[in-house]
Amino acid sequence: MKSIFKPTYLLFVLLGYLLFNTHQPACAQQATPVYPRITGYVGILHPIVTAGDGGAHFNFDGAYVAGLPTGINIWKSSSIGFSLEVVPFIRAADGTSKMNNLLFHPGVLIGLGNGFTLAQRAAFETSGRYGVTAVLNKVVLKKKDHSYFIALPVNARFGNEKPSTVGIGFQFGIAF
Repeated sequence: MKSIFKPTYLLFVLLGYLLFNTHQPACAQQATPVYPRITGYVGILHPIVTAGDGGAHFNFDGAYVAGLPTGINIWKSSSIGFSLEVVPFIRAADGTSKMNNLLFHPGVLIGLGNGFTLAQRAAFETSGRYGVTAVLNKVVLKKKDHSYFIALPVNARFGNEKPSTVGIGFQFGIAF
């Protein structure tokens, strides 16, 4: 019997801890943002599990895949904005690595307050797949000119004569 414990479950525990046990110290003077406001970000995305007709497939099972998201956000107000993200995916297996997919990821940003943002994205992949992605994002450390964030993307993919899939990942990065 195969153990259901995977090292990737540790990422879920870490994500839960960071999402719900972080706080931002109150500052006496904070500048009020001016809108529209443009921000950019870079990060690393680790897919954790993808489920479809063939069952669940975990990252690290025979190969390791990582995405390198880069994006620009245009905030109309503190509660709504537009985002454009591009994510090249690198796949490492059998002692070699290559870029095996590029994801074009436009979407709407919804500010939820307390450092949380929900991104609702369309997804178009060079592999021929398409779909949607919902991303719950949390700023965990805010500095004067940049901030660090973690995110939990949940995606659904269709097309290219393959079964539909649903996946979940863990992302962290820096926004400026």
